[in-house]
Amino acid sequence: MSDEEKRKRAITARRQHLKSVMLQIAATLLEKETAAKEAEKANYLAEHCPPLSLPHSMQELQELCKKLHAKVEVVDEERYDTESKLQKTTKELEDLSQKLFDLRGKFKRPPLRRVRMSADAMLRALLGSKHKVCMDLRANLKQVKKEDTEKEKDLRDVGDWRKNIEEKSGMEGRKKMFETSES
Repeated sequence: MSDEEKRKRAITARRQHLKSVMLQIAATLLEKETAAKEAEKANYLAEHCPPLSLPHSMQELQELCKKLHAKVEVVDEERYDTESKLQKTTKELEDLSQKLFDLRGKFKRPPLRRVRMSADAMLRALLGSKHKVCMDLRANLKQVKKEDTEKEKDLRDVGDWRKNIEEKSGMEGRKKMFETSES
């Protein structure tokens, strides 16, 4: 092996080693993070949800139900408040993004529909009652009469080739061929 190949192999080995060390460090950090989340969750539950002790008498059970009901109401009020705040902030965000679009000058263009309108109607729409000129563009076009040439007349006289073949097919067509050739 040459020195160049040895150097390349050493570089790739070092890269592999560094990559494996980074992966090990990342794995330990992930484990620590999940353990911290679990501990935080346990602390929160211990703080906000004390262990349930069921009383034995009916009156104590009713009081416990009233307390739980009051806590549920408080949580519902907080949830409603956070939902209303969220809706308010999303509306503000939409308004701000619309203002930003307006400031940039990029508007959403609606799809345009094709409108059939004559030139006279366009001028009337633009000029109003001042419009007196008639813009009939087709009237100004020249009309060209097509003159029949002799070749076209001959082609029309010959007719369609399919008719000729149909006439000549069968015994009657052969009779006609003989009759025309004799005369």
